[in-house]
Amino acid sequence: MFNESLEHRYGAPWSREELILAFELYCRIPFQKTKTNNPAVQKLAMLLGRSPASVARKLGNLGSFDPELRKAKIIGLIHAGKLDRMIWDEFHDNWGKLVWEANKLRHGLMEKTSGESLLNRPGGNSEILRMTKQRVHQAFFRDAILSSYNETCCITGLQIRECLIASHIVPWSINEKYRTDPTNGLCMSSTFDRLFDSGLVSIAEDLTVCVSETLLRIQNSVVKNLIGVYHGKSMIRPHRFMPSLDRLQWHRENVFRG
Repeated sequence: MFNESLEHRYGAPWSREELILAFELYCRIPFQKTKTNNPAVQKLAMLLGRSPASVARKLGNLGSFDPELRKAKIIGLIHAGKLDRMIWDEFHDNWGKLVWEANKLRHGLMEKTSGESLLNRPGGNSEILRMTKQRVHQAFFRDAILSSYNETCCITGLQIRECLIASHIVPWSINEKYRTDPTNGLCMSSTFDRLFDSGLVSIAEDLTVCVSETLLRIQNSVVKNLIGVYHGKSMIRPHRFMPSLDRLQWHRENVFRG
């Protein structure tokens, strides 16, 4: 049950801060699960003092701007507001800002509700702040990637969440700008994540799997049947956040062994 003192919020216009939290959630869950019975939707509704139906509708409004949904002929809810569009335009290519602002807003609302300080403030220690930001960004990136690929390895089709990795195409140690960008990610099983990072597997411009000649030359049934069999096959495409072709090219030119 929602706090009765918050009932007046249900029909109120959405603020910029609320829309930032809604957009961050939109990126972390599959569009087909932006429903009132989704625990994540219910949790955000509770935090904002809105109904789950209100939050679900707002997620649907945000979906009306999503180019990947349009390509798939999935249409979000109409009647999105001007502020909805502004939030989409401001944050859609500024993932680091979105994630950190949403994190601060979420903790601020939780503190206000509980009356306790929940945010682990760095207290001037830049290393603690760096580690906190790193964890927050990694959590968002993993959620966004796994939800985009419907918790499926893009190469093998494996659907065991515990075995899946949100792989960075360009390591954020190379370019921190892409640390949180979902278009810089692929959902892979832990084995293919290691192969990708080591340059033994890559993805071609046409989104087919490339297995290094180093592995293809190995006369071993295990390597052939578990890895080589995917060479030349199309990867499983995400429902949104298609991987950047430019960054895939970077991987082929700088990491892949060919």
